[in-house]
Amino acid sequence: MGNAKWPQADRQTQVRMVSLVKAPALARRITGDTFYAWDGEVLVLNILGKPAAARDAIGKVHGTQLKVSVTAAPEAGRATDHMLRFLAPLFGVRVADIEVVFGRENVNKQLRIRSPKLLPAVLGLASPQAAPA
Repeated sequence: MGNAKWPQADRQTQVRMVSLVKAPALARRITGDTFYAWDGEVLVLNILGKPAAARDAIGKVHGTQLKVSVTAAPEAGRATDHMLRFLAPLFGVRVADIEVVFGRENVNKQLRIRSPKLLPAVLGLASPQAAPA
C-alpha cells in the first residue's frame, strides 16, 4: 500500500492535497520583507496581535508584522474573532471577507482581506510588492 499510486482520475484531488500541505509555507512568503502584499484583489497582512489591551488599535509596524491590539482576552481564538470585527470596518469589508490563514490562537497571524474598500494610513507608509490591477 505504501507504493500504491493514485488513480489518474483523481489528479485534481492530488493537486489540491499537495496545495493544502504547502499552503502555510507559501502563505508566509507572499509578503516577503514587508508586513503586507497584494495577491490580486486580496490584501495579505502579517499581524502581531496583542490581546487584552486597554483599547482596540492598529499600532506600528514591527519588522514584517503590523501590531494590532484588541481588548478581548486570548481564550480559544476569541481575541482573533474580536480583531476581525475590529478590522472589518477599517478596511470597508464584512467580517466574512477576512480569512485567517494561520495563527487563529497565536499572536503571530496572517490575514487575507478580499477587495478592501478602505486602507488604514499605516499601509501608505510601506511600499506594497504589487498593487491591485
